Amino acid sequence: MRIRTIIYKEWLEVFRNRLVLFTVGLLPIIFIAVAVVQLAATQNADSGNMGDIPGNLAQLCQLQGLNNAECLQGFLANQFMLFFLILPLAIPATIASYSIVGEKTTRSLEPLLATPISTTELILGKGLAAAIPAIVATWLSFGIFLVAARFFVVSDRVYAAITNPMWFVAVGIIAPLLTVTAVNVAIFISSRVNDPRAAEQLSTLVMMPILLLIFLQIFGVFALNLTSMLLLGLIVLAVDVALVFVGVKLFQRETILTRWKA
Repeated sequence: MRIRTIIYKEWLEVFRNRLVLFTVGLLPIIFIAVAVVQLAATQNADSGNMGDIPGNLAQLCQLQGLNNAECLQGFLANQFMLFFLILPLAIPATIASYSIVGEKTTRSLEPLLATPISTTELILGKGLAAAIPAIVATWLSFGIFLVAARFFVVSDRVYAAITNPMWFVAVGIIAPLLTVTAVNVAIFISSRVNDPRAAEQLSTLVMMPILLLIFLQIFGVFALNLTSMLLLGLIVLAVDVALVFVGVKLFQRETILTRWKA
């Protein structure tokens, strides 16, 4: 009951923030629109477009008998699929980073910390308030993209690449795990700074590993597969367990009450 009350309270407060509304509402729409537009623009790709694909991938496409349009669409789809791993980082980071420092600036944190609610209940409530919108937005965006992409792919082989089990593992399992990572990092940062903007900016740094992953795949350094995606999931799970344990230990409510300046 206490956790549910915190969740409702968080949603009433944070969704008044325009940045939160943009991140939760417009960011997924932008990702979907850009991906679909790119698929539509490459339906009639000619031989000149093959130069946009890393050489090793172009050779692989030729070995598999894929034409230029199929190869280019498959390449672009794989890049845009990784953007669906940015959403579960960006959305909760924005919400959770505001959750504690925002209450401090509005002088509502001290009465909350003075209640009988435990530290675990407090962190869990704030974490779920940030994680639930992120997971729902990610899954919904992914579903919309799958439906829209069906109308713009040039062949069933391209759509089979988009619906590769690897991406269902990524969005269905790794995305929630990344959400937990973002929430824990953001709450930790939010509990240590005094400025909501600083908390939001620092919390977005958690997206850097995924952005690095995107660029490495774009430049053909490596290609993701189901095995590497499962390995990534195990790594993120281990990080989440450590962050949850450390986060509860480092969140000292008495210190926050006495150290922070209004």
